[in-house]
Formats: sequence, structure tokens, C-alpha cells
Amino acid sequence: MLLLQVVKAINSLLLWRVIHLGDMDLIMARFTSLGFPNCAGAIDGIHISIFTPEHQVALYINRKGYFSMVLQALVSHREQFTDIFVGWSGRAHDACVSCNSSLCRKLEAGTFFPHREYEVGDIQMPLCLMGDAAYPLMLWLMKPYTGHLDPTRDQFNA
Repeated sequence: MLLLQVVKAINSLLLWRVIHLGDMDLIMARFTSLGFPNCAGAIDGIHISIFTPEHQVALYINRKGYFSMVLQALVSHREQFTDIFVGWSGRAHDACVSCNSSLCRKLEAGTFFPHREYEVGDIQMPLCLMGDAAYPLMLWLMKPYTGHLDPTRDQFNA
């Protein structure tokens, strides 16, 4: 009961101070300086080690063989959290966690970021995130090329 009270207090008093969108102009300028124009953040999942759960044990064993839950984080150019999503079992793939997150729903609806589009050549582009190869390619999500790469694609991934 005490643990639940502490979690509720953290959520109501501290969470908004630690996890917030931040200055989008600064974030985008920094990602642009790193070679990623129109980028508003980087997304990835991490496994948080847990004690063996009493129920559905097999669901919590991750691909590395230990019990975990997945925490999905969206971070700024300074690795500051702008969104987190936690609670899926360690067996869940990053793409599955992402597609079921509130962040994904908000990005699909166009309500997470302030409405901004940038012109690249003659194409209007929305803000996007960077993710690793585990994530699906989406209008708002860039990921590296996979497979046999020509020099241009290999340079993009670097």
C-alpha cells in the first residue's frame, strides 16, 4: 500500500518536471547540427530487470534469457526524457511496444508535437523521430537502412 502511495506521489508531483517535451526549436536545431534535420527525438526500448513474476513466467523472459519489463523512452538531443512508456513484458518486441503506446497513438493523430512541417525540396515533411532497425518505418519515424547497403545508404546509417 505504501509503494502505491509513493508511485502516485511521484506521478502527480515529479513526473511532469522530469519528463516533458522541451523547447522544440532547440531540440530540432541540435538534431539538425548532428545531420538529422526535422528530427524531434530519438526512441528506443530498454529491458528493466525484474524478479521472477508468479504468473505468466514465460512472458517475462527476454531474448537474453532474464526476466524483464520493457521501458520505451523518447529522448531529446541531450538524452532528456520527453516521453516514457513502461509495463510490457520482456518478451515483447520494441515494435510491438511502440505500436501499442500512447506516444504512437498521439503521433498517428498528429497531436504529440506542435504542428510543424518543413519543406525538403518540394515535399512537405512532418516532424519525425529516429529509431533503430527494430522499429517499423512510419511517416513520423526514421530508421536505418537494412540489408546489403550501397555507400550512400551505409553513410546514412553511420
